[in-house]
Amino acid sequence: MTDSLDRRIISALQIDGRAAWHRIAAALGEPERTVVRRGTRLLESGLVRIGALPMRGRSVVVGVRCAPGRARITATALARRSDCVFAHVLTGTLDCLAELRWPRERLAGLVLDELAGLPGVVEIRTLAVLRHARTIREWHAGLLTEAEIAALRGDAGADGASGPVTDPLPTSETPPELSRADRLLLHALADDGRRTYDELARVSGVSEATARRRLGALRREGKVRIRAVIEPAVLGLPVEAVLWVRTPPARVDTVTTALAGSAHVRYASFATGARQLLVLTAFPDEDALHAFVTRSPWLPDVASIDVSLVLTTLKRGGMPAPWLQD
Repeated sequence: MTDSLDRRIISALQIDGRAAWHRIAAALGEPERTVVRRGTRLLESGLVRIGALPMRGRSVVVGVRCAPGRARITATALARRSDCVFAHVLTGTLDCLAELRWPRERLAGLVLDELAGLPGVVEIRTLAVLRHARTIREWHAGLLTEAEIAALRGDAGADGASGPVTDPLPTSETPPELSRADRLLLHALADDGRRTYDELARVSGVSEATARRRLGALRREGKVRIRAVIEPAVLGLPVEAVLWVRTPPARVDTVTTALAGSAHVRYASFATGARQLLVLTAFPDEDALHAFVTRSPWLPDVASIDVSLVLTTLKRGGMPAPWLQD
């Protein structure tokens, strides 16, 4: 169980998964000792996991219709891929939905060879993401004020570097090969994004100062994102739904802006296909979901919405569900 302070600490970690406890306490206006105790408990319990997600290639959304009784197997196969960001099992026409990070020049091989070999597949829909309006990293359920968010992003920035923590998108589809030390550093952060610089230095075989400098550079260059991975239910939002939104081309920007401004929208992207907008959402109950898709002010600009509920999630933020980890 989590209370309002727990959820605000979780939201702070979503903004910067490596933020020091004293920085979180100062931003939230809470006693540092309380924040340390609560934050440590949240991490140790597994309610919040901090991991590093290397950013390679571009986003491709994969929707799969499976043979009866095979959805969990197919979703597990997707989730176990190292290039998979998230994998869900859904109600509706599509049984599985996943996002992969994949170089665009190798997309044909992915679609024609690799995905076709997934177990239990009846039909595959592959949609290239052209633009993200919101990613999971940018979502924090509206629990923090703008001033608190600004304080957490701060002027000190990530890992002692100057400038705010923004984790930009990579500027190249095929970034230069990382050094061995950088690869070891990212591997150490994959399942614990809050490892100390001393631990990172020992694992990667460099000095503590070098580990601090290299991680800061990797984040600024958009080669890695440090993510807080949570179940939305921990924030009091147990009902997750995937929305496929079709809108007239001239109204896409209006609808996208409105969706990105909602605390219920965890992810929104403009993708290829008949329905341009893919939206991942979370709500306290089904009534709130119903109100969102029937009474939102942006609905006059929408031609149609398909709604699927998320039945189970096998991967979030590049981190497999605990029961899938070796």
